[in-house]
Amino acid sequence: MEIKKKINIMKLNTINRVGRSDFVNMGPIQLRQPIPTQRIDNIDPFILLHHYGPYDISEQNNPFDLGPHPHRGFEPITFLVEGEQLHRDSLGNESVVKAGDVQWTTAGRGIIHSEAPTKEFVQKGGTLEGIQLWLNLPSEKKMMPANYQHVKNEDFRVVSSEDNKVNIQIIAGELEGVYGRIQTQTPVNAFMIDIKAGGTYSIKVPNSHQSTVYLLKGNVLINDSEILKLNNNQLIQFNQDGEGFSIEANETSKLLFISGEPINEPVKTYGPYVMNTQTEIMEAMRDYQMGKMGFLAP
Repeated sequence: MEIKKKINIMKLNTINRVGRSDFVNMGPIQLRQPIPTQRIDNIDPFILLHHYGPYDISEQNNPFDLGPHPHRGFEPITFLVEGEQLHRDSLGNESVVKAGDVQWTTAGRGIIHSEAPTKEFVQKGGTLEGIQLWLNLPSEKKMMPANYQHVKNEDFRVVSSEDNKVNIQIIAGELEGVYGRIQTQTPVNAFMIDIKAGGTYSIKVPNSHQSTVYLLKGNVLINDSEILKLNNNQLIQFNQDGEGFSIEANETSKLLFISGEPINEPVKTYGPYVMNTQTEIMEAMRDYQMGKMGFLAP
């Protein structure tokens, strides 16, 4: 469903930090990692952001085949930009995630899942690209039952500018009275923004939210002052001192906007676990070894 919205004039949030999105190696996979970096450890409640691809996938080249692995204490989220992935998990879910779809996993007390391009996609070949985001859970929800949500691209509501140069997919949270399909555990917004050259828009952000915008492709001007472009600065974290931010596209661009209320709790991470204490990390490792997070065949 598409909703037309007018551009609103607002007090802009000032810019806190600007970050690059340099490549890192994760085993056989090379991907961009704007969070964490030496300059930006995390943007509470967001722990990690990986931008993977675009990869040319074929039977001769398939680096993005993540076999069964556990998670506990947070929400791993995948925004698939291009391609096709198969998700399987220890809850018994099995789904094919396609371009524009979102899978939102609440790991809670523990889940085992796997992600990989489907066999059909590997056989025919194509481009795979996406974002994986780690969203922290507060201490009282870290041991809640695990859950999995998969929402298809066509089921998301879209807010568009009057000239149709800006289309904003409302994944979670709310923008201008339009709500996302994802049911969240904490107050969070997640929007995928597609904007054509010359397009402009002002996006409202709740004052209680930490917020950031990440550029996947293109070249945009943020708040009439800061340029984001590929292979240069690609991420901006805003201060909580205004009503939102503005975007103007210098060329056709795609961005992910995320915001959320800070949890303000100690964070301990180790591999696939995000907890509050080192003791809880050790307990997670033990519980996984004992099969308490379930089972998933390779």
